[in-house]
Amino acid sequence: MSRSISFFNLSIKNILSDQYPIIDQARIRLVYYGLLLALLGVLFIIPNVYTLGQVLQTYIGVAVFFALLVLFKYFTYKPDFKLVSHALLIMATLLTLILVYEVFQNVNIIAVQVVILTILFGYYMLGVTWGTFYSLINSVIVLVYFVWADTTNMLSITRPEKLDGYTVIVSVFFNFILIMFIQGHFYNAFLKSIKQLKEFADSEKQLNEKLAKAIYKAEKSSEIQSDFLSTMSHEIRTPLNAVIGMGNLLMMEKPRPDQKENLEILRFSATNLLTLVNDVLDYNKIESGKIEFESIKFNLNELLHNICGGQIIKAEEKGLSFHLQVDEFLKTKNIIGDPTRLSQIIYNLVSNAIKFTQRGNVKVNVNCIEDRHNVATIKFCVIDSGIGIEQEKIQNIFEPFAQESITTTRQFGGTGIGLSIVKRLLELQGGTINVSSEMGVGSDFCFTMEFPVSTDTEVVAEPVKNIRLAEKGESPLGNIRVLIAEDNSVNVMLMKKLFSKWNITPVIAENGERAIELLHYGNFDIILMDLQMPVLDGYQAARAIRKMADPKKASIPIIALTASALFDIREKVFSVGMNDYVSKPFKPHELVEKMHNLLSPVINQ
Repeated sequence: MSRSISFFNLSIKNILSDQYPIIDQARIRLVYYGLLLALLGVLFIIPNVYTLGQVLQTYIGVAVFFALLVLFKYFTYKPDFKLVSHALLIMATLLTLILVYEVFQNVNIIAVQVVILTILFGYYMLGVTWGTFYSLINSVIVLVYFVWADTTNMLSITRPEKLDGYTVIVSVFFNFILIMFIQGHFYNAFLKSIKQLKEFADSEKQLNEKLAKAIYKAEKSSEIQSDFLSTMSHEIRTPLNAVIGMGNLLMMEKPRPDQKENLEILRFSATNLLTLVNDVLDYNKIESGKIEFESIKFNLNELLHNICGGQIIKAEEKGLSFHLQVDEFLKTKNIIGDPTRLSQIIYNLVSNAIKFTQRGNVKVNVNCIEDRHNVATIKFCVIDSGIGIEQEKIQNIFEPFAQESITTTRQFGGTGIGLSIVKRLLELQGGTINVSSEMGVGSDFCFTMEFPVSTDTEVVAEPVKNIRLAEKGESPLGNIRVLIAEDNSVNVMLMKKLFSKWNITPVIAENGERAIELLHYGNFDIILMDLQMPVLDGYQAARAIRKMADPKKASIPIIALTASALFDIREKVFSVGMNDYVSKPFKPHELVEKMHNLLSPVINQ
């Protein structure tokens, strides 16, 4: 940690900082005060050994004093305790070597204390590795002395000097002070470290408790939000089911041209409202992170024509030309993926293109740019001649609840989350969307995806006949027996009117319990089961039906009717044994198609 320290500094206050860990602060204090004590001790010894004529001791004392003084000054300017510690330990090792082999030619109490100081100082200041290194060197010096002393009485050509009492007393005194200081200082530092760790652990415990509470609140909030969205989706989509359903019924009754125009406006407005509700709910599904993608076989050409079929009418109503171009290769191939999410992506892009184009054309180009090992790389482009987007605002349009400008929002409407949904759906599947645009000229939205290609080249045709019959009000299902479990009187009336158009009289059960009773005493070909009902809801009723003793009744096809749009509704429906589900408000041809698929053996008898 770099700090600006004056060269003339001698104070430890300018060296220490709270930024240092407690153990390093202790090491800095030990070096600082240890150097002062060592200087004081040597200063007391030098006059005495000089007076007694101990030449070597005097020279060594002066040399050690000046070395300690230089280190002290360096340390107060550059507080590198590791470098200074190495220097002190090297000095101590050399001092031990000179005292034992040259000055005293003996292992006396002073040499022993210097060795002990070296060992303690090495471990506390530099850790295990260097502490062991310096300890071994000093231990070897002493051990080698004993081996040599055992074989000869003289280790040097010079005569050993005497150690007087005063030098012993002063040396022992200051050495003991240094030993006590090292031990006491580091013991206190360790206690502080332990205390700090305890406080940190307590703090971490409190933070973990707060975090656990925050997570619990967040999960609870998410659960409440999910329940709220489920309730709101049910409450909003239920009346929309009646509005759109009644509009569909009235369209089946061959209205006059003026009535038909009014009904188209009614249906268009209701559909737009449903789209807004679905956008908000879909965004919640995506942001929850629990969205799952299907992997089923479908024909892309057929899917694109279904998606763009309704959009062509919207484009023509605005006086726009609409062009759909699909690669010939894709018309004869089935690919594997999630057609629902792909439809959502393309529908949002095409809807936006039509909405922001006042004149000109909208094009949808789909091309296979690479086909390898039964994997096709397909490029989708939606091109319009609309208002365009400013370059610096292109990224903003993918932000949730944001459009290019307030003027755009007021003029064209919308929630501003359609493109955000597109971007997130592509990202979750490992793709990205690219945009090129010019103001007043138009915009190109392109993305590339990889799909496994099915080896089955046969295109499964949609039951167009049944759909057309359903739209005309003719019977597409034949003479079947239908049980409808529904508690909402408006929905009951709607279902009765719809089925009457197909010459079918359904039996109505006001709750799940009543549906089970009617199935016990009657025979039905299929059950349409609402999920949210009093007494016994759709899930409980489906479980009970699947446990019936009569195998025919236990295996009766059940289609869930739900106004909820939660991400896990599909899993819940299939987990209790239902065969399929239709979201309210449903399209008559969608219901007919799913009933037809489940009842094919009965209808074809």
